[in-house]
Order: sequence, then C-alpha cells, then structure tokens
Amino acid sequence: MAEKLIIVMANTDPRNGEELGAPIFQATVAAAMEYEVDVICTATSGRLMKKGVAESLVVKPGSPKTVYDFIKDAHDAGAKFYCCSPNLDLFDMTEDDLIPECEGIVGGAYLIEEVMEGDTKVMTY
Repeated sequence: MAEKLIIVMANTDPRNGEELGAPIFQATVAAAMEYEVDVICTATSGRLMKKGVAESLVVKPGSPKTVYDFIKDAHDAGAKFYCCSPNLDLFDMTEDDLIPECEGIVGGAYLIEEVMEGDTKVMTY
C-alpha cells in the first residue's frame, strides 16, 4: 500500500468554489489517516497559495467557512501544500506572497520524481 498521496490541483479553478472542497477535504482525511499528503497547486489553482485569495472564497455560498479555513484544517491534519514554480511568474507572486501553510515551491521535476521513484499514489483535480 502506498504511504504517500499527492493531490495535484491543476484544473481546479478558484473562481468556482464548489470545485475546491473535494480535493482539500480529501487531503485532510488522508492526513488524518496518517498518510503523508502533498497538495500541489498548479495552473489556475496556484492562486490559492497567494495571501488573501483563499480567504475570500467559499465552497458553498453563504458558508461561514472560507476555503482558507479548509486549507488550514488540512494543514493542521498534516497535509503539506506547495505552489508550482511557474505560478510565481504567472500570477506576479514572490515567496513572500505565499500563505503560511504553503511549504514552498516545487517544479515539474519534483512531481515526476515522486511518482516515478516513490511509493506514491496521485489524485488530480
């Protein structure tokens, strides 16, 4: 059985809040089950790693809980969030712009190496 789960949020668009719940919630559950969990935010979902963005989003209209609250829950459970390196240029960000829950910046080689050389399962959104 795999010890690590990588959740790649590539096609998940922050402008559509209902798309954000499942991957972040599943990261929380997997981390609570004591799996090692990396959530890689790339393409449009990379915006979630920028301070102020996830705080202004909700999964369901009228919900008192923001997407950032869900990210904090997942992080508190042990999930690690990463921003894909091209997102810095794409969204005019620097490392200082990233939320505290973002562990850092990774590139394509990180994901390829984890998948090809590790005992890792991958879920994409």
